[in-house]
Amino acid sequence: MNPVIIVAIVFGSLVTLAGLLCGTVLVIMKMRQSNPIRSKQNLSDEAMMIQELYRGLEKMEQRIEALETILMDGHDTGDR
Repeated sequence: MNPVIIVAIVFGSLVTLAGLLCGTVLVIMKMRQSNPIRSKQNLSDEAMMIQELYRGLEKMEQRIEALETILMDGHDTGDR
């Protein structure tokens, strides 16, 4: 094999390894610097959104039941 190719492969592998190590260190540092208070605020916001969705789904369920009642009453009177 050509010696230039061997040197390029070895050098490229070292550069890739150094990049992966630096990237891993940067990600770990960024995760440690994240503000835990902000994370709690995000969790609180998400909980409020889920509660609003749940309330909306309950209202939709009541509407559907009312429509089913209306449709069934209309269907019963039509058979007579």
